[in-house]
Amino acid sequence: MGSEMNRRDLVKRSAALGLVAIPSAGLLSACASSGGDDSSSDKPTKSASAASKDNPFGVNDSAPLDIMVFDGGYGHDYATALGKLYETKHSGSKASVAWTQDITGKLQPRFNGGTPPDVIDDSGAQQIKLDVLQKSDQLSDLTALLDAPYIDDPTKKIRDVLQPGTIEVGNIGGKFVTLQYIYTVWGLWYSGKLFKEHGWTEPKTWKDFISLSGEIKKAGIAPFAHQGKYPYYINVAIMDLIAKNGGLDLAKRIDTFDPTAWDDPAVKNGIEAIYEIVDKGYLLPGTNGLTHIESQTKWNQYKAAFIPCGSWLENEQMKATPADFDMKFMPMPSLDGDKLPFDAIRAGAGEPFIVPKKAKNPAGGMEFLRMMLTKEASGKFASAANSLTVLKDGVGSDVQLRPGTASTVTALSAAGSNTFNYNYPNTNSEFDVALQNLSAELMAKRLTPAQWITKAKALAVKAKKA
Repeated sequence: MGSEMNRRDLVKRSAALGLVAIPSAGLLSACASSGGDDSSSDKPTKSASAASKDNPFGVNDSAPLDIMVFDGGYGHDYATALGKLYETKHSGSKASVAWTQDITGKLQPRFNGGTPPDVIDDSGAQQIKLDVLQKSDQLSDLTALLDAPYIDDPTKKIRDVLQPGTIEVGNIGGKFVTLQYIYTVWGLWYSGKLFKEHGWTEPKTWKDFISLSGEIKKAGIAPFAHQGKYPYYINVAIMDLIAKNGGLDLAKRIDTFDPTAWDDPAVKNGIEAIYEIVDKGYLLPGTNGLTHIESQTKWNQYKAAFIPCGSWLENEQMKATPADFDMKFMPMPSLDGDKLPFDAIRAGAGEPFIVPKKAKNPAGGMEFLRMMLTKEASGKFASAANSLTVLKDGVGSDVQLRPGTASTVTALSAAGSNTFNYNYPNTNSEFDVALQNLSAELMAKRLTPAQWITKAKALAVKAKKA
């Protein structure tokens, strides 16, 4: 999608459409609480050290670093560990890490007041939309980061060690303004223990998926749950089916808001497949009204067999997952006539980190991002957050992965070059949210597949004119 869909992400489920002016409220809110200390201090003099090969951004070791991260599926422990790593490299600095689930609520006033943090993980349901920040000229151009020396091997540049698609998804409005740090995969998840106990096997075709769903329902278990209050998640399933059936060219046409893309038979095939789950009564009762945590917890309780999500799921559900649950990831099953193979998956860079243009210590913010792209930092993140980063070969053999995360590594290996992603959530958040809302109506049987397609096409027409 070019990329992710960033996690809400991946992420992308709210509509904070104001920035300098009074912001609109998020249309969809997955999180309601916050943590950490996000108070700001008086604005000090910015860093003024001379740039060098070892210090390409001219970081002043005595300048404090203000870090704010989204406290969601990846938690915040990794940021604390990375902050300490920064302090070891810049001994006179104090890296203050704060966290919240309400990025807009906590940071909107600071952006408006000209005192934003130095580096931000701008994610979650209350994310300040990246396209909004870019149009308001609030983001630093991070191209210098791409051209800076890779710390582990200074003969290479940062751009040389990133996973494919990372740079493309970081470009908004023609500039590289966000480092999407986490390499995420999206698809379906199930319990290996549950399937083993019932003798079920992972379905590779949609026909097999529907047939297995009938068996699952007879066993007294709902075949499918989704995070109903946040239709971002069901759109993962819908848009993956469409991409695999229609191919990469169709995904690109959707990304560029080509209205004729929605006339492609693959769109009809994908949306009708998902509607079949609804029409046959295979949804977990009440799932349309559940939050992401509520539905995922019921899934952990074996009340549903499948759930769509990104690879942050395992870390997000650590407390609710039974020790022997044996979490497993799988690609979306194949529809008849798919142009991409079963092993093809949505995969790409997600979880956007930004350096505000008006930050007190932008040089430190850039250096923090450069340090995040080392094997040491990447390994710390994998250990703390059970997820991969966009650093190629960023997890060594000494890092022990949990079952779900390990299964995503296996899936990535099987997919090879057959990966895809969408970038429209980054480039037009209004379109993304509106499309999610259509899918919520579909899952509640208030829209038919034909009506969903007609309305989605109209959204693309509007987005194309914007």
